[in-house]
Amino acid sequence: MKKYAIIAFLAMSSAELFAFCGFYVAKADAKIFNKTSQVILVRDGDYSVVTMSNDFKGDVKDFAMVVPVPVVLNRQDIRTVNPGVFSKLDAYSGPRLVEYHDQNPCYPPMVDRYLMNTEMVQESMAPTMMRGNKKEKDYKVTIEAEYKVDEYDILILSAKESTGLKAWLTDNGYKIPGTAAEVLDPYIKNNLKFFVVKVDAERLSQKNNGKMSPLQISFNSPKFMLPIRLGMANADGDQDMIVYGLTKSGRIECTNYRTVEMPTARKIPTFVRNDFGNFYKDLFDKAYKYQGRNAVFLEYAWNVSPSFRGMKCDPCVGPPPISTDLAQAGVYWNGNVHFTRLHVRYSKEKFAQDLFFQVTPNKENFQSRYIITNPARGPFDCKEGQSYLQQVVNRRQNELAELQALTGWTGANHPNYVKGYKNLMKESPDKNEIVLPITNPKDDGFLPKFIFSFAMVLSVLLLLSKSIIGLFKRRTAAL
Repeated sequence: MKKYAIIAFLAMSSAELFAFCGFYVAKADAKIFNKTSQVILVRDGDYSVVTMSNDFKGDVKDFAMVVPVPVVLNRQDIRTVNPGVFSKLDAYSGPRLVEYHDQNPCYPPMVDRYLMNTEMVQESMAPTMMRGNKKEKDYKVTIEAEYKVDEYDILILSAKESTGLKAWLTDNGYKIPGTAAEVLDPYIKNNLKFFVVKVDAERLSQKNNGKMSPLQISFNSPKFMLPIRLGMANADGDQDMIVYGLTKSGRIECTNYRTVEMPTARKIPTFVRNDFGNFYKDLFDKAYKYQGRNAVFLEYAWNVSPSFRGMKCDPCVGPPPISTDLAQAGVYWNGNVHFTRLHVRYSKEKFAQDLFFQVTPNKENFQSRYIITNPARGPFDCKEGQSYLQQVVNRRQNELAELQALTGWTGANHPNYVKGYKNLMKESPDKNEIVLPITNPKDDGFLPKFIFSFAMVLSVLLLLSKSIIGLFKRRTAAL
């Protein structure tokens, strides 16, 4: 039995003490998340340009896309674009890891850039569509327009009822989920049209790379939204979506779900460098749960206008999008371009509504940014060096606590992360001190934690035992 995939996207709408300049070392792009779609939203007044990425895997004969749209699109409102625009926006705005390097205080102002390793201290085509007017009337479905755009065959449909539209799609080779009629009904009642897409395999084969291009549509509508409910009809589990918003004035925000900023500027252990992708996946998962699984997350916001000469990131992971990139994304004006990156994880249970947005005047810069600080290389034979080692020990204890708060990771696989530097201290009060992050069981671990040492706990126990012994002696003497 043939299977047909329906992609329902939807388119309405200072460094530490002794540190010097930070360097970008890693980024977390959209590819680290499974089942991730990407969409570019350009908004100016009531005018929207929506670009939909396509990462479909499989036989193109099994590909189909159904997109609710507010109006009947004209041919000039539809085009394909270079997929590189998604790679450019994703790479530039993705969460990033930055590192700083400490100077040895015993030998200023020399800076050894060849740092010791952190552990070195101690360690689509379906059957032909039916076209007769009689059939269309039977289904109460009307073909409003029909286009060929590069490798795509496109129909604009209108329908009177959801059951008829579902039957038309099914009879014309689209595999529709059982719940599709229920999901389609609100769009039909709101008089939306349906942008239906298939691939012409022969025309696709004539392209140089043989890969499907992103589709871009433009239209006027007072509603600035992304209908995601249709995409949930055949979804298996949570879906991730990265939204790249480009406007003239400021950030875009979701209006019917909370828009929250990702935790940022957090100082984390240096060993995260080699596993930053998994670190950010677990951080996002914890933030998602902490926010009740129904928030939209801000990961980047900045003015990226080619004419803007100021900073556009800190640090930058590469060159910013240039005029040709922005034009590919649908930006048609000269002047300010404010770039917003939103990350949405949605499911049937937690996102019952489509996503509605607004353009805000908020121009505040933001990026998801995480910091590692590499310690200086020894020897630390001066008084300042010994003081510096104590700072490193304290800092690393805090970094481990921050790591656990953000991701739930304990750092147990790196036992010398703190101990190694403690053992370098000439007069360490307790080189074998065990660091115990204390977690309130009622707290989800996403807030800062306090750190207590084994020595502190032992001191409290000794004081209690002395008090008990003293009380016992006084009572014995009284007898």
